[in-house]
Amino acid sequence: MRKLKVKVIGGGFAGVEACYQLLKRGADVTLVEMKPLKKSPAHNLDTLCEVVCSNSFKSDDVNTSSGLLKAEMRLLDSFVIKIAEETKVPAGNALAVDRYAFSNRVTEELLKFDNFRWMKKIESNIDCENYDFVIVATGPLTDEAIIPALKAIFGIDFLYFFDAVAPIVSADSIDYSSAFVASRYGKGDSDYLNCPMNKDEYKTFYDNLIDAEAVALKDFEINVFEGCMPIEVMAKRGADTMRFGPLKPVGLYDERKNERPYAVLQLRKENAAGTLYNLVGFQTNLKFSEQKRVFSLIPALKDAEFVRYGVMHRNTYINAPKFLNKYFQLKQNSKIFFAGQITGVEGYMESALSGLIAAIQGFRIFSGKSPVDFTSETITGALCNHVSADFGDYSPMNSNFGILSPLAEHVRDKSQRKAAYSKRSLQVIKNIVRNQEV
Repeated sequence: MRKLKVKVIGGGFAGVEACYQLLKRGADVTLVEMKPLKKSPAHNLDTLCEVVCSNSFKSDDVNTSSGLLKAEMRLLDSFVIKIAEETKVPAGNALAVDRYAFSNRVTEELLKFDNFRWMKKIESNIDCENYDFVIVATGPLTDEAIIPALKAIFGIDFLYFFDAVAPIVSADSIDYSSAFVASRYGKGDSDYLNCPMNKDEYKTFYDNLIDAEAVALKDFEINVFEGCMPIEVMAKRGADTMRFGPLKPVGLYDERKNERPYAVLQLRKENAAGTLYNLVGFQTNLKFSEQKRVFSLIPALKDAEFVRYGVMHRNTYINAPKFLNKYFQLKQNSKIFFAGQITGVEGYMESALSGLIAAIQGFRIFSGKSPVDFTSETITGALCNHVSADFGDYSPMNSNFGILSPLAEHVRDKSQRKAAYSKRSLQVIKNIVRNQEV
């Protein structure tokens, strides 16, 4: 079989994972990475796969969504998981690394491959002419030099330059006795789940919100959010400001209690299955622990499970469902794949997974084989579906049980339900590996 030639743009988690998966399959791989010629405002090292924020890759417990993701990746022979295990530091039940040793080892291992070339270059185009296919993995701080090439593919309306997203909660953790379904003024198909507050409940929520601790933004992020106000900033403009904004009760009536609420948070379905709900208008820069504490003061969310917290930081990501299929392949040009946070997956491991999938699927497709169907019974397949399923407004997503297809039978106990999800998912991945599809 002819040896494939592949270009990977970007040497972060997605890029290096893609490189390894292709290299071990015998492809000639050229990695185009601008370091050390130029670094983004968040990077300091000259080596590849730099751990920028927390050095923790979250829980390793297989009965958590982040632990299940890593377990699936281990079965798929993930490169970054392998290096993380070699360079890990004590972190309780989490997988955390020595960030310097980790980056050094990733770089050293890739350079051992004779079929690997690191082109130190500030890339400005996505050129497929001399390659079988290209994987673009330029990350959340994509350099301005390549932005025109991306705009040429996606257009200005489909390229986002920051994350300003509201939290998402699992549907089965909402207290439905404290919520009601209705659309404002009775218009539409009652698409919203409304979480009412009376005057005292609202005051308690407001007082805690204005005193909650926010995340400090980096200098290069501060000017990005002028057009998108965090809910805590809005609250500080006056006690009733939110009641004229996202918590507006006008046009909403709780027929069960025969009363009009003092304030209402609306929840909107985040996926077609209705297993996840978005807190409408609650873009926030609060610390995750503060989001959990303060937003749980809303009666319907008193026991809510937050599958993704709100974030506000510089990010470049595409409206993936408009342009990518579930193999991370560009619909309009089959020779181009995207991977990493630029696709709208959120997190170190999720980014690495997307690079792994883009590489495996690209290699199979251009070797004349059928791509693998990981199915939404796995975190892997569910994330692939997230970047390709066009459902409402698109926003970044990390691993969580809410994106998995429902179990055949509902399991009431939360810990048992998570264990059942995990068992089913790992069996699917094991079957795929056993059948030598990857």
